[in-house]
Amino acid sequence: MDRIVIDGAHVVTVSGQEHPGGHVVVEGNRITSVGPGPAPREDGPHRRIDAAGCLLTPGLVNTHHHLYQWVTRGLAVDATLFEWLTTLYPVWAGIDEDAVHTGATGALATLALSGATTSTDHHYVFPRAGGDLLGAEIRAAARVGLRFHPTRGSMNLGRSAGGLPPDEVVEDHDAVLTASAKAVADWHDPAPDAMVRIALAPCSPFSVTGELMRDSAGLARELGVRLHTHLAETADEEDFCRERFGCTPTRYAADLGWTGPDVWFAHTVHLDDDAVATIGSTGTGIAHCPTSNGRLGAGIARVRDLVDAGAVVGLGVDGAASNEGTSLVEEVKHAVLFARAVGGPRALGVREALRLGTLGGARVLGRDAEIGSIEPGKLADLALWRIDGLGHGDVADPVAALVLGAPPPLRLLLVDGRPVVEDGRMCTVDTEEVAARCAEVHHDLVAKAG
Repeated sequence: MDRIVIDGAHVVTVSGQEHPGGHVVVEGNRITSVGPGPAPREDGPHRRIDAAGCLLTPGLVNTHHHLYQWVTRGLAVDATLFEWLTTLYPVWAGIDEDAVHTGATGALATLALSGATTSTDHHYVFPRAGGDLLGAEIRAAARVGLRFHPTRGSMNLGRSAGGLPPDEVVEDHDAVLTASAKAVADWHDPAPDAMVRIALAPCSPFSVTGELMRDSAGLARELGVRLHTHLAETADEEDFCRERFGCTPTRYAADLGWTGPDVWFAHTVHLDDDAVATIGSTGTGIAHCPTSNGRLGAGIARVRDLVDAGAVVGLGVDGAASNEGTSLVEEVKHAVLFARAVGGPRALGVREALRLGTLGGARVLGRDAEIGSIEPGKLADLALWRIDGLGHGDVADPVAALVLGAPPPLRLLLVDGRPVVEDGRMCTVDTEEVAARCAEVHHDLVAKAG
C-alpha cells in the first residue's frame, strides 16, 4: 500500500513531542501526519496498523561501520587495537567482491533487526585483486533495503613507510584520489530522498600520509561530499601522533583542514580540553562507538563534554570484528551506561541518548532535514517496537523501556516507506541463507590467511 496508518503507539518524535496513543500517517516515502489520538479517517486503499502496546521512534542512524568485518568476527578477542589490527590485516587482505557483498548483507540485515534504517560504512581495505568492493556493498544495501552512506576509504602509509597496515593492502596516493572521484561520480546521489550518498574517508593518521589527508579534503569539498576518518581512538594513536607529528591527533587533523560541519570523526576517546573545544567550536561530527571502545579497551569518549561544547554527536556500532553483536539499539543503551559510569547518573539522559541514535546521527551525515525525527514532510524511516511483553510491559517510562531494557521485539521497520522488518523477521533477505553463506566466507578467509 502507498498509504500506511500507524495508530495507538506511544510516538516519540525526538523533535520535542511525545504522543501516548498517538498516530503517524505515511504516504509513499513521506510522513504526512503526526499527532495525538487516532489518525483522521482515511478514504481509499491503505494499511492500518493497530500499534497499541508499541513505541514508535525514528529509525536509528548508524554513523560508523566496517561491514566486510562481519565475516571476520571472533578473532583477537583479548587484544589491544594495534594488536587486533596486526592480527586481522592478513585476513582482510584476502577479501574480494563476494566476501564484501556477503559480509555487508549479514551486517546490514543485523542492523535492520536492531532498528537501524540508515547506515554508513568506512571501507578502506582494497586488495589489488579484490574487484569492485564499494559496488559490492552498495548492492548489498539495496538488497537489504537500508538507506546507505558508504565512504570511499583509503590507506597509503604501509608498514615499510612507518605505518601500521601491510604494504599489500595500501594504495598509491594518486590512485586513491582517482578512485575517490570515480566513486562519487558513479554512486553519489545528492537528491533529498537519496538512498545512497558517498563520503571520502582516509583511514587514520597511522595509515595515511598527511598529503593524502589534505588532498582528500580538497577533493571532497570540490565535489560537495563529506569527510570521515578515525581519530583519537587509543592512547597508542596519541603517542604515535606526538612522536611523528609533534602534536595531538586532533591538532594534526585540524592543521590538515579536517574540521567543520562536513567532517565527522569516529571514536575520539582520547581528547584533551583543547581538542574538545576545537571539535565543538567547528561543529565537527562524532561517531561515538561505546561497545567497540569497550571491547578493545580503548576507553570512554567524553560525550557529555563534546555535546556541551557544540559537537554534533551520533552513534556507531563500528566494525563487526570489534562488536560482534552489531546492534544499534544496544549502542543507545551503552552510550547511557558508559557516560554515567564516568560522569554520574545525570551525565546522559535516556531521551538524549535516543536523540543521539536518531537525529544526532542524521545531523552527522547531513540528513537531519530529511530523517532522524518524526515530522510531517520527512522521509518515512520508522521503527515500531513492542513494549507490552514480559520484558517491558511494566516499565513506567516507554523510552526507558527501549533504552535501558533488553532490546524489545521490532514489530515493523519502514525505510523510505517500505517494510524491511515485520514481526522480528526480515522482509527482504533470508537470514538463515545469509548466515550460512557468511560462515563459509569466514572459514575461507581464515584458511587463506593461514
